[in-house]
Amino acid sequence: MEFDFLSPLDDEILEFINGLSSQNLGSKVVLHTSEDFPDLSKIRLAIIGVKENRGAHIEIENTKLSHIRKELYGLFPGNWEASIADLGNILAGNEVEDTYFALKKVGASLLKNKIIPIVIGGSQDLTYSLYRAYDELEQMVNVVSIDSKFDFGAADKPLSANSYLTKMIVEEPNNLFNYSNLGFQTYYNSQEEIDLVEKLFFDAYRLGEVSNTISIAEPVFRDADIVSVDLTSVKSSDSGNFITFTPNGFNGKEICSLSRYAGISDKVSIFGIFNHNNSKQEAVLIAQIIWYFIEGFHYRSNEYPFGSRDNYLKYIVPLEEEELVFFKSHKTERWWIEIPFISNVNNKLKRNTLLPCTYEDYLGACANEIPERWWKAQRKNII
Repeated sequence: MEFDFLSPLDDEILEFINGLSSQNLGSKVVLHTSEDFPDLSKIRLAIIGVKENRGAHIEIENTKLSHIRKELYGLFPGNWEASIADLGNILAGNEVEDTYFALKKVGASLLKNKIIPIVIGGSQDLTYSLYRAYDELEQMVNVVSIDSKFDFGAADKPLSANSYLTKMIVEEPNNLFNYSNLGFQTYYNSQEEIDLVEKLFFDAYRLGEVSNTISIAEPVFRDADIVSVDLTSVKSSDSGNFITFTPNGFNGKEICSLSRYAGISDKVSIFGIFNHNNSKQEAVLIAQIIWYFIEGFHYRSNEYPFGSRDNYLKYIVPLEEEELVFFKSHKTERWWIEIPFISNVNNKLKRNTLLPCTYEDYLGACANEIPERWWKAQRKNII
């Protein structure tokens, strides 16, 4: 069984949780202990630790997740209804490929049971295993990475935290429909990499863009399946990571806002946090990032718009060469734009579909400006 790959929580964490008040989050989480494995029939969110850092060339012994759990479970929950389980840890295998395989199997099983894994890594190459967890579902996958780098690498080199994106692009089965990066810093990425992102019609937003207008990230998350957070995208003065010193990056408030956007998205089904240094200081921020994701999850509107469109107001914007169709939700006032199906082309999409957008995209269309994400999505659909 896939869940045999999971080891129970150790006595240190169990003793800590037992010492909490009934109001703390830790007292409201179902736990995987040496004596009991949670009944998953009513679980909606599952926390999993992965003690695997070899993809970042860090010794396995340095992978310690107890600091994060203590900080998280010592917090107080919001007015939350969905049940949460801590399924323990996936231990590092004899070879790093063993860990990848275990995480893929556990992730796939949770997805089939409509449970969202919240993965505490480990190095960011684990994102590739989570991406492969969708293979059994036979669906196209959208990946959003909060990262200062694109993580391209040589296709013939072993998978690592700095090259997992290349593996997603080139290896079969190729289920990657779109990749979006939030917070890249130009001086960490070669011009060839930036040009490749453009050539592949991926979405990339510089750190300054997102920091200046954090709301531009919300539509990106709305269309995501996997959200992968690289903790080195947060500046060291806010993260507490002074081993990998990062002078510029998101601040604590911004990374928590992005996490909440990810939680609110009806489509996000895997959330992972990677590349932290296992320090007590950084654990405080990671715990709050997870807390905001869980809070966002409890405010999901369940309006993923591929069914009835009766609850949306339709806007048609005629342009010189195109006719753009927008939809605005009556419930949340969020916006989508329609990507048309082209019948005589070998499309990745088999019908008209809706792409999340902003009200500003609609205003731009009214001024005869085609939204960039619409153009990229259409090009990606027909190539």
